[in-house]
Order: sequence, then structure tokens, then C-alpha cells
Amino acid sequence: MSQFSQRKPHTAIVLAAGLGTRMLPITATMPKPLVKVAGQSLIDFALDKLHEAGIGTVVVNVHHFADMLEAHLRTRTAPEIVVSDERAELLETGGGVKKALPLLGQDPFITFNSDSMWIEGETPNLKRLVGAWDAERMDILMLVAPLSTSVGYEGKGDFHRDADGALRRRGEDPSSDFVYAGVAIVKPEMVTGSSDGAFSANAFYNRAIANGRLYGLPLEGQWLHVGEPHTIGEAEKCLAASKR
Repeated sequence: MSQFSQRKPHTAIVLAAGLGTRMLPITATMPKPLVKVAGQSLIDFALDKLHEAGIGTVVVNVHHFADMLEAHLRTRTAPEIVVSDERAELLETGGGVKKALPLLGQDPFITFNSDSMWIEGETPNLKRLVGAWDAERMDILMLVAPLSTSVGYEGKGDFHRDADGALRRRGEDPSSDFVYAGVAIVKPEMVTGSSDGAFSANAFYNRAIANGRLYGLPLEGQWLHVGEPHTIGEAEKCLAASKR
């Protein structure tokens, strides 16, 4: 095991290059990360949460309406933002992380899907995730949301979670208790052996599962998956109710 993988993450990548086809027609004129929920863009939610968690450098990959997204990123003062340019080729989630790896460094890093939001519990979830990271046991630690309380997610769940926190895929089961909440801590070793080009981040997760080293931390609060136009209003109602 690399000595670097023992450390806590201090960099992150926000996956912001996708076409956002499920968010059409909104994404016909803007990138999905600039879609606003309760007055705040999805990308700013992610960047604010990472900054609050003490992450100093955040890579943002760009493709769809890249110029528009870059212009928005230049309006921010923190955290430090580095752009990974995917204008030439959309690389999907895994390929985007692989391309950005030289910018992320040799320590474990955080991946953050730009359509993931949540209402916090008592302790900020990213702080909890970083605190729960254990490089001796884990190759990847995911933030997972209880299926029963998630908003905007219409699937049947992604993972079963064992008593020690290890994750197993739902497989052929009709449902599972947890869904991936779009945020994870990943060791660079999970990425370096991957081929170049476009591929899903599921390649990393499957590698960790095969090693018995994919773990999940249950999200406290409420997960808001903003994937389609109708989910914007659902998320806004939950946010408004949480502030009463």
C-alpha cells in the first residue's frame, strides 16, 4: 500500500462535464451544474461543501457549455479551482477522474457528482466522511443515503451495507436499503490501472468490491437527488421545510 494512501483527502474533483440529458430542456441552454435550486447552483453547493470540509483544491471537469461553466467558476474565490478540460472528448465519470488524476495528487481524493445535494444533519456529512476514512481497511468510502428518506431518486437502491460498513451491490435483489449519494473518497490506486478514454466510475467501485474494500457511511439528514426538471421543485420544498 502506498504511504500516500494513508493520508486524509485534501483535493477533490466535481464531475461537471456531463450532457445532463435527463435535465432537458433546461440543459439545452446551460450546463447542468449551473441549474439553480432555491437560488443556489448545483456546482456552488458542491464547492461550498468541499470548502467547508477543508478541501483546499478542487478540480472541475468541463465539456457541455464549458465556456459558460468556466466563466462562473472564475467568479469564486474559494476553494482553489483547477479546470480539467474535456472539450475534445466526453470521458464519462471514470474517464474524467482518470484524466484529472495528475491534478489530484497522490493522496486519496474526494469525487463529487454535481447533481447531488442534501440537507445536513447535526454534523456536516463531508466532515463525517473524512473523519470515517480508514486507509487500512478501505480503498473507497462512499457516502450512501437511506433509500427510504431520499428525495428525487426513483430507483430501487444500489447497495446492501454489512454491519462493519462494507458494501455489496444490490444485484438481483428487488431493492436495497442504500443508494450512492454521489460523494466518495477514492484512493488513486483504484484509478491508475484503468485504461484511458471514456468509462464509468463503476470500474473503480467494482475493483474495491472485489478486494472487499468498498465501504459506505450513511448520510445524516436528507439526500436530494436533482436529476430531472421535476426534482428541482421537490428539493426546494424539502429545503424550505428544513428551515422552518
